[in-house]
Amino acid sequence: MLFKYSRIAAIVLSGFAVAGQSAGVWAETAAPVLLAQAVPVHPAIPSGTPHPPIPPQEREGKVTVDPAAKFTHFRVGNKNVKSIYLDGTVVWVGTSGGVVRYDTKDDSFKLFDARNGLLSNGMFFVGRVKGKIAVGTYGGGLSLLVDEKAGKWKTYNIPEGLGDAFVYDVVTASNGDIWIATWSGVNRVRGGNLDDRSKWDLYTVENTKGGVPNDWIYGLAEGKNGDIWLATEGGMARFANNKWENWNHARGLGAPYEKVKDAIAFKNDPGKQSSHHAKQKQEMGLQGVDVAYNPNYVVSLEVDKQGGIWAGTWGGGLSRFDGKKWVNYTTTDGLPGNHVFMLHQDDKGRLWIGTNNGLTYLQEGNKFAKALTTTEGLFANNVFAMGSNAKGDLWVGSFGGVAHLRPAN
Repeated sequence: MLFKYSRIAAIVLSGFAVAGQSAGVWAETAAPVLLAQAVPVHPAIPSGTPHPPIPPQEREGKVTVDPAAKFTHFRVGNKNVKSIYLDGTVVWVGTSGGVVRYDTKDDSFKLFDARNGLLSNGMFFVGRVKGKIAVGTYGGGLSLLVDEKAGKWKTYNIPEGLGDAFVYDVVTASNGDIWIATWSGVNRVRGGNLDDRSKWDLYTVENTKGGVPNDWIYGLAEGKNGDIWLATEGGMARFANNKWENWNHARGLGAPYEKVKDAIAFKNDPGKQSSHHAKQKQEMGLQGVDVAYNPNYVVSLEVDKQGGIWAGTWGGGLSRFDGKKWVNYTTTDGLPGNHVFMLHQDDKGRLWIGTNNGLTYLQEGNKFAKALTTTEGLFANNVFAMGSNAKGDLWVGSFGGVAHLRPAN
């Protein structure tokens, strides 16, 4: 087992409540603290009893964390954690309720959202662009933190050249181009010159004649030879030598339904929720499938150090492209779950896979390690985001919170 766990105290921090858990229940001595203001200690909570209400959340301050604890939980309430970015001692956490800057050096935190400079509370992406902390938002464009001390943001949106105000991912290529994934195609900003409108290109299904298979772009990555890879709702796409090529389930992407139908975790069919998804199902020949399965939906993407392309699909498991063909991995191969929400490569080149049923990593021979779940300290078994550092610390985001797992000595 990579990680051990123990009880710690519970704290609230700007959209976070920090809590120690053992075997999925609150520590008996958990004493919630709101900044410096103490609140009554909760009595021991029997297993299965709902958690006590979280105190009102503050937007900025400090918390107390036990550095000797093997894991720490940070609650974000009824919000999803979509992105985590480690920047030295600072951890940036993008949620559906804003982005939190948390400094592990002094345990200070600050929440950024629509109340202090951003145009949206929903965060898809957090990282660095042009040397600045940047967030890709749900309907508020791409924003760069141009003055961190003053909390001043600069936003790029549709008038500046952005294809859509929904920004899911951003990659700066080795040649300096900036690629931006939106829900209306993918932007390329040549030379990374964000302030020059003439440098902004937009690639869509229409203007690439189907080279981009779907305009909803979920992820981006740069390949071994400078190729740009796109994860879309219609499969994978590659831009190389100014030409587009794409792959979908018909070309080997994602496991077939017959292989995974008994292990589909979600029964709600997106095609019954929106005409957009219903149309896609029809186009992809999936009319007879009434559960959450579509191997053409690629919701996570990573390129390993050997240049292999990894794609996480919606119910079709994990796919790897070796340059010639796709190989698919599912729960029958040891994958914890067939919905692969997150892919992350750590400093050692280890590929981590976040699924609907826990977190694992790839071992030699493309074998999967025993999954980490709430038993090992995860906040929840659905894993949507992750960050790591050279020391082996893992920050893992789920619906409702973040787990900081410290490596065993």
